[in-house]
Amino acid sequence: MNKDYYFCGIGGSGMMPLALIIQSQDNRISGSDRALDQGRTPEKFDWLRAHGVGLFAQDGSGVTSPDQTVIASGAIEDTVPDIAAAKRVGASILTRPQFLSQLFNASPVSIGVAGTSGKSTITGMVAWILHQAGRKPTVVNGAVMKNFVTDDQPFASALVGGADNFVAEVDESDGSIARYNPTVAVVSNISLDHKSMEELRELFGGFVGRAQTAVLNLDNTETAALAQQLQANGTSRVITFALGEGDADIAARAILPLADGIQFELITPENTRTVRLKVPGAHNVANAIAAIGAVTALGVSVADAATALESFEGIRRRLETVGTSASGITVIDDFAHNPDKISATLKTLHAFDGRLLVMFQPHGFGPLKLMKQEFIDTFATLLKPDDILIMPEPVYYGGTTDRSVSSQHIAEGIRSAGRRAEALPDRDQCADLIVREAKAGDRILVMGARDDTLSHYAAEILSRL
Repeated sequence: MNKDYYFCGIGGSGMMPLALIIQSQDNRISGSDRALDQGRTPEKFDWLRAHGVGLFAQDGSGVTSPDQTVIASGAIEDTVPDIAAAKRVGASILTRPQFLSQLFNASPVSIGVAGTSGKSTITGMVAWILHQAGRKPTVVNGAVMKNFVTDDQPFASALVGGADNFVAEVDESDGSIARYNPTVAVVSNISLDHKSMEELRELFGGFVGRAQTAVLNLDNTETAALAQQLQANGTSRVITFALGEGDADIAARAILPLADGIQFELITPENTRTVRLKVPGAHNVANAIAAIGAVTALGVSVADAATALESFEGIRRRLETVGTSASGITVIDDFAHNPDKISATLKTLHAFDGRLLVMFQPHGFGPLKLMKQEFIDTFATLLKPDDILIMPEPVYYGGTTDRSVSSQHIAEGIRSAGRRAEALPDRDQCADLIVREAKAGDRILVMGARDDTLSHYAAEILSRL
C-alpha cells in the first residue's frame, strides 16, 4: 500500500494494534501521544521506535503533508495541535472507529465482539481458537493477548494474519458500533455503562441485525430480548449461550473454581464434555462459550474450539496475579471499571479465602456520575465486612468534563451501607494506606481502566511489601 499514516494517540490500547496491522501491510507509520509527552510508559514508546515507528510530540510537528492520513482516537479533540495541523496542510483525517470499520467491513469474513463486559477476553479466545485451527486471523484487540506475547512482541494486542478472517473488539461507548457490518456478531451482555439503555438497545439491535449470525447471551435480559427479536424476524441466524440449564444452544454447568483456573461441563446438542480453563471465574466460562458459539458459526468444531481454549493464557490486566510477597500478600492487577466487571472480579476472588484490599481508580468523571448508584450498590453488596475499598480521584488528562461527582461521593455511599471505603486525593496516599493495612493472607486488588501505569503501580506496591 505504501501510504503514510499518522496516529494521534498511538500508544492507546485501541490505536496501537491498529497501527501495527497497518504497518504490516507495507505502510509508513508515525504518531504522537500525550503519554509520551508526559513521560508515562516509556518502554512502550521505546519499543515502537525500535520497530520503525516515528514518534513526535503532540504539538503538530509530525503532520506536515497532505499525503498523510491522520487517525485520531476517540479521546482526541479538534483543539489538539495535530488535528489543527492536519486541517492546515490538507491531510485526510479519520477517527479510529471510521478507519477500523473500513478494514473490518472489507474483510470477507469478520467477527465483531461487543458487549458491556468481556469483549477483550472473548476476542482473545476467538483469536486463539482460529489461530490454532489454522485460519490465520487478523485481530484487533483492546488488550494484550498473552498467548501471542513474545520477546519481540510484548504488546500483543494485535495479531497480524491473513486477509480472510478479521476479528475485532467493537465499542458501543462512542456509538461507533453502528459502523460495523459483521459476518458474526457476538454480544456478551448489555448493561448501563457510557450510554442510556435506550441508546444501547438501538445500537446493539442494529449491530446484530446487520450480521449473518448473531451469538447472544440468554443469561442477560437485554441480549435475550435481542435473540427473541431476531428469531421472530428470521433475518439472522442466532446461536445462544448461557450458564446452566435452559434453551441455549451452548451451555455450561457444574462450574468448579480451581486454584489455577476453572472447570465446567460444556453442553451442546451433540454431546457433553468437561473443559478446564486456565483463567478463573464464572464470567470466563461465559466468555468461553460465547467464543465457541462465534467460531462454530465459521465451521470450527466444538471439540477443536474447546481443546484450544484449554491452552488459552488469558488477557493482560484481567485478574492478573502480579506476585506474592514473602509475607504471603498477593497483588492482583485488573481492568474492571464498570459495575458488571467489578461484580465479576469480586465474585471470582471471593470464591477463595482472604481479605480484599481494593484500590479502584475510576476511569473518568463522566462514568462516575452516570453510574454513581450502581457503583455504590455493587461495592456495598459484594465487599465483605473486613474488605477495604480505597479510591483516588478518577483518571483525568484534561479536556472539558463534568466533575460534580467524585470518588468521595462513592465512598460515602458505601460507608453508609456498612462497608469500609476511603477516598484519598491521589494514588500515592492510597498505596501508603494499603501497605500499612496489608497483612499475611490478604489480596491487594489494583483495579481500573484507561491508564497503563496501573500495572506499574501494582508492581510498585508488591515491591514495597
